Amino acid sequence: MAETIITCAVTGSLTRPQDNPNLPVTPEEIANSALEAADAGAAILHLHVRHADGRPSMELDHYREMVRLIRRKNNEVILNITTGPGGRFQPGDEDPKIAGPRTNFVTADRRVEHIVDLKPEICTLDLNTMTFGSEIVINTPPYVKRMSEIIYDNGVRPEFELFDSGDINLLRDFLDAGVFRGPPLASLVLGVKYGFAANSETMFYARNLLPRDTIWTGFGIGRMAFPMLAQAYVLGGHVRIGMEDTIKLSRTELVKSNAELVERAASIVRLLGGTVASGGRARQLLKLAQ
Repeated sequence: MAETIITCAVTGSLTRPQDNPNLPVTPEEIANSALEAADAGAAILHLHVRHADGRPSMELDHYREMVRLIRRKNNEVILNITTGPGGRFQPGDEDPKIAGPRTNFVTADRRVEHIVDLKPEICTLDLNTMTFGSEIVINTPPYVKRMSEIIYDNGVRPEFELFDSGDINLLRDFLDAGVFRGPPLASLVLGVKYGFAANSETMFYARNLLPRDTIWTGFGIGRMAFPMLAQAYVLGGHVRIGMEDTIKLSRTELVKSNAELVERAASIVRLLGGTVASGGRARQLLKLAQ
């Protein structure tokens, strides 16, 4: 890569504050951590929100406050806001057709309500339907199509989250049908159980399945976060790191901040001979509004 874009995934929805007390939770904590990550070299901020007790949130007010606090201090960094929450279904114990208590499955319109309101530069669009823990994540083609229509209508660019090879087939089919617009932005998500394995062979295979003009990022989770970051760079992709993906620097050392992770990511890119793109340069590379 001539210039490598670092995305920082600031808090996610599955990492737990009890496992690392440095995990940002409130809109103010997430915004402050995001701004520190941008100062450390992240050109894109991938953003979720949470309730005060650490549970994942879909509250519009949480998104609004987080974005307000970030934009008050930084207008250059690119915001990439999740649309992942709202796709989980837990079959009930008595009747699997009836949703269990961990279900949060909502309409496609509800999934992107905050995108319509905030209009970030980018938002994620998950293409996976898969087992996720003891639940199912559901993103059927008609459901994805509806979400994409709303996203495009609001001038936002989707980043397609790809968890397995079938997701790439769906990406290709929807590009061919004109549902998605090229060149696509995509992330290869490695290390989620029952999805792409976090190893070199899998990333190489997945990259080769992508449409030729795809602008892609590759990342792994947990202890494979940094090995997969280096692998993504070597294979010509952009990179991602953050406390959504890993809360440990080593087996015994907890991550202190997202900035610490971004600094290490930037160091790896430079050691491998690369250059880290600024937020302004990333906007040019992705053809986003300045």
